[in-house]
Amino acid sequence: MTHHHDIDTTVAKVIGQAERFDAAAAFDGQYALARLARQAAALFEHADVLIVPTTPTHPTIADVQANPVEVNSRLGVYTNFVNLLDLCALAVPGVPRADGLPAGVTLIGPSGADQQLAVLGARIQALFSEAVEQRDADAIASQPLPIQEPVVMLAVVGAHLRGEPLNWQLLQAGARFVEATTTAPYYRLYALAGTLPPKPGLVRRTDDAAGGEAIAIELWEVPLRTFGAFVAAVPAPLAIGTLETIDGRSVKGFVCEPSAIAHDAGALDITAYGGWRAYLAHRAPQPNA
Repeated sequence: MTHHHDIDTTVAKVIGQAERFDAAAAFDGQYALARLARQAAALFEHADVLIVPTTPTHPTIADVQANPVEVNSRLGVYTNFVNLLDLCALAVPGVPRADGLPAGVTLIGPSGADQQLAVLGARIQALFSEAVEQRDADAIASQPLPIQEPVVMLAVVGAHLRGEPLNWQLLQAGARFVEATTTAPYYRLYALAGTLPPKPGLVRRTDDAAGGEAIAIELWEVPLRTFGAFVAAVPAPLAIGTLETIDGRSVKGFVCEPSAIAHDAGALDITAYGGWRAYLAHRAPQPNA
């Protein structure tokens, strides 16, 4: 390293460590880090979040000034690996210690789990802080952060809509609501028989020129890493196929096997309502005038 004396002494000490390694060692380190990252990713297939203490100690300013590299390294003993392994983390303040010093936990999740950590962090704060109420946590949950990872655009038409009984499956998958729109005017919607909770079936007409309508749908971004598990949980006669939206986009979405709407299957054609919510509103008991 040149111009050693022109930079901060602490920074120079950190950067100067590179002189101990050659290019081959650097590549070996990258390969080792990639292996560790794969192992860490596998852990999150069985756990939603890792919770650790934010710091193990409380050094004074004088302690840091006297030994900045070692003290800062020790402060991050529970979290230094987060950036190296491409994870995400959120520090959440907790109840102060008996001696008045701060305390808290750090929530750690896989890359792209920012929304999941934000919702959980707000709920934890609502338990311990008068300044954060449950409605603040609910507000964070209802306004998801953009997903910074590969996603699949998914159209939902029935029990997975916001406020409906299976919407939790989308939220559990880390999905983000994008917009409410409609399909292209080529579809028919049926209330399926014998499904719990009640579900509709969406079927595209074979003749696009007649007999179909635009049906209300919601578009959600589902992380690619959770999409397979989400699809695996979809029960027959529903399936995930490809839908066309009113503005011509092709997206993945809920469709229905033709056998479920056969003449003797007991399905009810509800296309005229324009969507599942409108049909449910029509069925709901009306208050007395």
